Amino acid sequence: MSDTVTRGIRIIVEPRFIAEQSNPDAGHWLFAYHVTIRNEGSETVQLISRHWVITDGEGHVEEVRGPGVVGYQPVLAAGEEFQYTSGCPLGTPVGTMHGEFNMVLSDSQQRFDAHIKPFRLAVPTVLN
Repeated sequence: MSDTVTRGIRIIVEPRFIAEQSNPDAGHWLFAYHVTIRNEGSETVQLISRHWVITDGEGHVEEVRGPGVVGYQPVLAAGEEFQYTSGCPLGTPVGTMHGEFNMVLSDSQQRFDAHIKPFRLAVPTVLN
């Protein structure tokens, strides 16, 4: 799990292994991650884009960038939150993800990155 606060924006990520959609014999492990974005600040913000850094168990890095999350660019007033679930395929049973969401303040149009601390993607039986 990852729980990070940047300028009043709390991002919580809870990953889980999806065994029924994985095929270890073919070198394919699928993970889901549930994200909660909560505006604990006093200003309205909008999520503009995402940047993920995905590292597998062999150290291979993939970066994913794009507008919004799951087709949305949510606007969050103070006290509001947005939740979504997405997935990440890996070629190893263990890996990590981290990144940031680019946010813009509604009043001033000032942009900032809300950081997402690294979290672990791991098959429950894998300890390392």
